[in-house]
Amino acid sequence: MAKESMKAREVKRAKMCNKYAEKRKALKKAGDYDALQKLPKNSSPVRTHNRCKLTGRPKGYMRQFGISRVMFREMANKGLIPGVRKASW
Repeated sequence: MAKESMKAREVKRAKMCNKYAEKRKALKKAGDYDALQKLPKNSSPVRTHNRCKLTGRPKGYMRQFGISRVMFREMANKGLIPGVRKASW
């Protein structure tokens, strides 16, 4: 389980990224890189990191489901994810 401060930091980055998205786009189009440098670091979309919605785990993230591979496996085995079942051949 990730620390609550790490989860909160990612949420803060996502909000800031959305807040400055239009401004960043306009500055890039204008080619004003000095003004772009003066924006907050966390407003850059590159700094955001995908985390599991349930546990906050940063690694093994499955984009299609929004959760980590560990939680995906547990939920799939319990039948909690519709349309997913264990393969056997």
